[in-house]
Amino acid sequence: MPRHERAVLTATGWDTPLAHELLDEALPEPGPGEVRLDVEACGVCHRDLIDRSGRFPFQRVPIVPGHEAVGRVSALGAGATTFRVGDRVATMHRDACGVCTSCQRGETSLCEGAAHVFGILADGGYASVLIAPESALYPAPADLPAPEAAVLHCTFGTAYRDLVTLGHLRAGERVLVTGANGGVGSAGVQIAARLGAEVVAVVRDARHGDWLRSLGAHEVVVDAAGDFGRGALGGSIDLALEAVGEPTFASTLRTLRVGGRLTVVGNVTPARVSLNLGFLITRGLTVTGGSGATRRDMREVVALHRTRAFSVPIDRVWPLARADEAQRATRAGGLAGRVVLVAG
Repeated sequence: MPRHERAVLTATGWDTPLAHELLDEALPEPGPGEVRLDVEACGVCHRDLIDRSGRFPFQRVPIVPGHEAVGRVSALGAGATTFRVGDRVATMHRDACGVCTSCQRGETSLCEGAAHVFGILADGGYASVLIAPESALYPAPADLPAPEAAVLHCTFGTAYRDLVTLGHLRAGERVLVTGANGGVGSAGVQIAARLGAEVVAVVRDARHGDWLRSLGAHEVVVDAAGDFGRGALGGSIDLALEAVGEPTFASTLRTLRVGGRLTVVGNVTPARVSLNLGFLITRGLTVTGGSGATRRDMREVVALHRTRAFSVPIDRVWPLARADEAQRATRAGGLAGRVVLVAG
């Protein structure tokens, strides 16, 4: 009988470590419309920390965390026709019903009926095998190293959707990215620069400066206090990608010029933001909540990568047995990209 492994969140919070389990039992079988993946790698995202902290009231426990997995299809459930055994696929954040208004428009990441949310409502990718609906997967590049392929959707896919699909980025614009040393932030720097923007990267630590400039940042602002909006940046930005959240939101908003746009994807703390509606109205600003990339977005990301390869930021690769340590390292911050877990 095959042995497989997984990491399990048995209780929310940080007092109880993730459990590492070795299972000598039959592999799980996919249900209707599902496939089974032999997982190659799974990234550790900041959202995994939010899940673990219990900030979602509908968080299921026990559960296998992780929504950044890549692998090969090893079994098909009844009615699964999109992929074949042997195909390389990677996860999106959740499934899609295919029939709601959003799905009919191709906006599957805004599906009104999706319920298979990896790491929150359904077991995720911190495992050697994963069961997933076909609608929650997209074709992964066959030649991309497993750690990079695992995180491509949640980093470059998210940044692309929030800057281009939702933010309507145009060449020549001045774009600001907060948390630019993180997975989404560093992806945003590269995408904006690739598409002809002048990129301002905001970080807390000066040691990230040279690396971000090598990725295409025209300017790196080091600001541990989050006051960057009060200086020379004020009123100079066309489009901002807020990849941090409350600690930098007010400053990011102040950097926008009249008619500027802000797309928010970061939510690193549970604190609420204070919003001056008069400032928003008189300056004609647009604030948009970010969302995960669709298969259509990912086709465009992969095409950009094929034209000239992105630098997919991987800070370290650890075995699945170190999943708890990987989440704690991510929580401590200061990483240059993702921690990625591999089975075996």
